[in-house]
Amino acid sequence: MKGEFLIVKHLGKGLLLFISIIVLAACGSKEASNEGFKLVEKGKFIYASSGEFNPFSVTNADGTMTGFDIEVGEAIAKELGLEPVQKKFKFGGIVEGVKSGRFDAAVASHTITEERLEAVNFSIPYYYSGPQIYVRPDSKVETIDDLKGLEIAVAKGTTYADVAQPVTDNIKFYDSDVVALEALSKGKHDAVITDFITGKEAIGAGMNIVGKELLGKSEQAIAVAKENEGLLKKINEALEKLHENGTLTEISKKYIGEDITKDPEKE
Repeated sequence: MKGEFLIVKHLGKGLLLFISIIVLAACGSKEASNEGFKLVEKGKFIYASSGEFNPFSVTNADGTMTGFDIEVGEAIAKELGLEPVQKKFKFGGIVEGVKSGRFDAAVASHTITEERLEAVNFSIPYYYSGPQIYVRPDSKVETIDDLKGLEIAVAKGTTYADVAQPVTDNIKFYDSDVVALEALSKGKHDAVITDFITGKEAIGAGMNIVGKELLGKSEQAIAVAKENEGLLKKINEALEKLHENGTLTEISKKYIGEDITKDPEKE
């Protein structure tokens, strides 16, 4: 009986030790898989874009998106060792979606602004752009001052309404910049203010519009929830690498026809 008791006692200690090793290993595995940041879904990088901002995000017939932003999102996911998962969402609600935890990040051509920084954090810029005035060819508008009191169309949730407000109260909103430009081309409104690259693409697609005054430089970056500083750090590291190895330049030239990933003021 004494020998059997000793065997059971030793087996008990061995079992306890085995369980402890399993628990410690599980804890270590969990920490390694999360890499110090939070994800909506383990192993996946879920990023939002509008699918309505050619050539940055365009919706295909099958519902998937392609474009500059989409490939940047995929490249970041690859650097993070995660599966890229794109989510199409109306531009005006994307920042709130990131803030509330619906998406891990927004790769949707967001300009860094003080207002948006109150809701989310931003990565280092992944490309540089700027707003431009677009009108029909018969318009006499040349500069922002010429738009005083006129009807200007912009996309919801963009910074372009802020550009227009000092010169007019007559601002019309659309779900996307492309739809606003299409309306302008067909005779509606006096002007559209949008990203100069989007306007350039619209002209190339045959819209009856022309570009006028450029209204400054903007920095486009990736939005991440404020409490997810670990993910922001990893995204910044990925972007730095993608800048250095030429991947961002390659993606830019593929969709834009030129390199917009470098700060023009530092060139």
